[in-house]
Amino acid sequence: MISDLFITRTRLAIVISIVISIAGTIAIFSLPVQQYPEITPPTVTVSAIYPGASAEVIADVVGGPLETAINGVPNMMYMSSTSSNAGQYSLSVTFEVGTNPDIAQVNVQNRAQLAISQLPAAVTQQGVSVRSRSPDFVLGIAFYSPDSKLDVLQITNFTSTTIADAISRVAGVGEASVVGASEYSCVYG
Repeated sequence: MISDLFITRTRLAIVISIVISIAGTIAIFSLPVQQYPEITPPTVTVSAIYPGASAEVIADVVGGPLETAINGVPNMMYMSSTSSNAGQYSLSVTFEVGTNPDIAQVNVQNRAQLAISQLPAAVTQQGVSVRSRSPDFVLGIAFYSPDSKLDVLQITNFTSTTIADAISRVAGVGEASVVGASEYSCVYG
């Protein structure tokens, strides 16, 4: 058997494994990212804000018309929506693998425009956002203060106002967000 060959000749097994490892390392750096197959379906997110409304009201008044208008977009697999008591509504439309995300976003945007006239004035003033995004999490960066001069709130504020905006402007980045952080509160007087 072939296993007996590698058991009895360990030097041969070591040389072959080193050659395979070197070939794999060279191949990783020479393959362009565009040649990797798409394995996750593209997603288009529709979000709206209805200040002061409960989750049930948002689901009925905002979600109902948007979901009815968007349902049936070409190459759509399914939709899922969430609404919160903070006045936020989010609808994720998932498309078949291989669908062009830019075309999918345009199709969803066109369908969402049909429903905007049925939404409350407070929602249309805030705007309905349609964004194409990949559900893949590509990079996570942790920030800290090595000398402990900055607390968590100051680090979060700096990251939200400076770094997240700069990262989101990089070509190919769909969204940059600060996760699990608190923010400064605003007091109007």
